[in-house]
Amino acid sequence: MRGEFKVRGGKLVAAEVETEGDVITSAHVFGDFFLEPDDALEDIAAAIVGQRVDVSAPALSGAISERLARRTEPVQMIGFDADAVAIAVRRALGRATSWDDHEFDVIGPVVMPPVMHVALDEVLPHEVAAGRRRPFLRIWDWDSPLVVIGSYQSVRNEVDPEGAERHGIGVVRRITGGGAMFMEPGNCITYSLVVPTSLVEGLSFEQSYAYLDDWVMGALAEVGIRARYVPLNDIASEQGKIGGAAQRRFAEGVVLHHVTMSYDIDAAKMGEVLRTGKEKLSDKGTASAVKRVDPMRSQSGMARDAIIESFLAHFRSRYTTHEGEYTEAELAQARELVDTKFSTEEWTRRVP
Repeated sequence: MRGEFKVRGGKLVAAEVETEGDVITSAHVFGDFFLEPDDALEDIAAAIVGQRVDVSAPALSGAISERLARRTEPVQMIGFDADAVAIAVRRALGRATSWDDHEFDVIGPVVMPPVMHVALDEVLPHEVAAGRRRPFLRIWDWDSPLVVIGSYQSVRNEVDPEGAERHGIGVVRRITGGGAMFMEPGNCITYSLVVPTSLVEGLSFEQSYAYLDDWVMGALAEVGIRARYVPLNDIASEQGKIGGAAQRRFAEGVVLHHVTMSYDIDAAKMGEVLRTGKEKLSDKGTASAVKRVDPMRSQSGMARDAIIESFLAHFRSRYTTHEGEYTEAELAQARELVDTKFSTEEWTRRVP
């Protein structure tokens, strides 16, 4: 049984294992990485052999690291690490999957109230988990302004009520954590990705953010933006922050991952509506919220629609995809959630 894992910004790690009963009886690790001294590869394999087939990725990584630490000379793992080996082994055992193991629906932008997209982020993961829909990538598009706050944020702390009322901008709480999204028609590019949990099995939350957004790094490069991931969940370029990601893992075995990237934000208006505290900005090295906004429009010189089409084309070129659309049943469920949950004060102000 064989499994592979490509380290983001690093090398490919492959593992071939054999099992007997519930135990790994043989292991071979190889790839285009660098390892000094080279006989440390034997220790890596030895740490894998004897492990149970249901060993977790952290436990397996720990066993590899412990075995290497017992050597008399230090080991240099260049382009990979024990975590990468553990993930490759887990994939070989069938405990984790790769992008190539799945087919994805691609749903292009459909204009609707932004709160509907928030509701769809609750409806659609359950549809994937139930097998009624493939894993998917979808692009949001919206017809009115809205502040979408994170699941654990305080409305009072994040939103200036006078500024929001003056500009006619409402507030909705989403089901994922992270920070506030300042959304006006055409000012951002937002997408949601729903995948089986097996795709990120063995990855830490920090690793999974970068892993699920690896495709968009390539898409950004194609439109002339050199981007990088800034842990935990920010996407940035040399000119500053572009956007941020949020995520939720469902008990049914799926992951919701979504990203909002600024395209052409009215920073002055955003500053009047959002309360961006000094403490939040202190780790960004900036003096104001305005400086944090780095629109994709200025970096790419492209229209928003053209960037979106380029993104979708890039995703289709990397993975097996099908053209998708929302079903009437999904939209009906989302409308019901808008009425019963997302538009209620009880939900929106559950954290005052």
